[in-house]
Amino acid sequence: MPALIVTDSVNDWPEEIPNVEIVDAWRYVTDEEFAGRRNVKLYNLCQSLKYQSTGYYVSLLAEARGHRPMPGVIALQDLKTPAMIRFVGDELDELIQKSLGPLQSEEFELSIYFGRNMAKRYERLSKQLFNMFQIPLLRFRFTLNGTWQIRSVKALGTNEVPEMHRMFMIDAAEKHFSGGATPRPRLKRTRFDLAILHDPEETEASPSNEGALKKFIKAGESVGLNCELITRDDYGRLMEYDALFIRQTTGINHYTYRFARRAANEGLVVIDDPVSIARCTNKVYLQELLERHKIPMPVSLVVHRDNADEIATKLGFPCVLKKPDSSFSQGVVKVHNEEDLHVRLKEFFAQSELLVAQQFLPTTFDWRIGILDQRPLFACQYFMAPGHWQIIHWSKQGDDRYGNFKTLPVELAPRKAVQIALKSANLIGDGLYGVDVKESDGNFYIIEVNDNPNMDSGCEDEVLRDELYRRVMESFLRRIEQQKSGLTYR
Repeated sequence: MPALIVTDSVNDWPEEIPNVEIVDAWRYVTDEEFAGRRNVKLYNLCQSLKYQSTGYYVSLLAEARGHRPMPGVIALQDLKTPAMIRFVGDELDELIQKSLGPLQSEEFELSIYFGRNMAKRYERLSKQLFNMFQIPLLRFRFTLNGTWQIRSVKALGTNEVPEMHRMFMIDAAEKHFSGGATPRPRLKRTRFDLAILHDPEETEASPSNEGALKKFIKAGESVGLNCELITRDDYGRLMEYDALFIRQTTGINHYTYRFARRAANEGLVVIDDPVSIARCTNKVYLQELLERHKIPMPVSLVVHRDNADEIATKLGFPCVLKKPDSSFSQGVVKVHNEEDLHVRLKEFFAQSELLVAQQFLPTTFDWRIGILDQRPLFACQYFMAPGHWQIIHWSKQGDDRYGNFKTLPVELAPRKAVQIALKSANLIGDGLYGVDVKESDGNFYIIEVNDNPNMDSGCEDEVLRDELYRRVMESFLRRIEQQKSGLTYR
């Protein structure tokens, strides 16, 4: 995707950067050449960004032209919103206190250039603040009033950067445009850019192993997508891409959801989309949704403190108790008797006001039906871990045990399992899902619908091989093409 740096004058930017064009603001606003360009990422470094100034219109017209401006109009408005400046999440507040704690003064000013500060000790803080406001050149003022607080934040023009900082600013810009490292050489010309969000430290519970990630990248290149692995630290670079593919465990109260929300708001194609994450990661929502649409499930009950005594009567023992946001068999326990139930309820209610209790159906395996674009993609049998009732036996000692698996062609999987899996996933959306189905006495029951399903090299790809990854990338390509043509994807 081509990059433009827009300044009040081309002379305001002191040095050329490879593959980056420097344009003055008035020319960008008035020259029809720029109105006709496509797939442009734009960095607005004008001194004045106030309402109806030339700098403001640079960002406004960039959005109208389908370009990706930094800052966008919403980011400019956020600068004027005291509530936005005062709002700091717990994680960021902890980082502010830790970073500024050693200071002896009661005021501090932090200049951030493309997510970086000249002092190494403020590198993490600078990146997080840049991610929060999404403005290339920033100046924060902090005051100490018991704790360190943001007093003000200002977007800077290039001529407001001190002379002694300018070479560092250029270096920060070059690293930003190159992704912080030497760009990976492209094997062929590609049309669009796809970011794959992953966590290198998420190993056992990662939805895609290293081999699968490599195959996604290769499949993307084969259909015209330049795929790049990104991590949580690359939040500020999302606007450089046309699409986002989340390949790590998702959660509402988690940065994966913030990535999805921002990507969707910026007009990127995103899987998992934020709506799917919100719906799939809460078992209470799924229980209500599936019950309303009469999808077959084990006998289930949404549990709160006032009806907890109904569990034993309605479900019997053993039964299964689930935290709403559990994943990978964690936060899901088998309860054997009243005493066990009382202990678990006390533990789970400390974290959530609502829980899900479910009839226990003993089986030797679960079906997992993969769904993409409202069509079946793969079918697997996940067998229970040896000596355990779940497919993963998590151990406090670290010697976790996993059950075996068997991957089948979708057409050889039980037709009823595929049908109810497809019906359930279609209630969520048209993204990528993994539906867990239990087979008991010839009947099939939905256990849950997962966003972000496992797709590992050597498991879910055993039947389709490289075609599995190609189908996912082709879906991204279709969605991007239709999004850029102004059509709604179906």
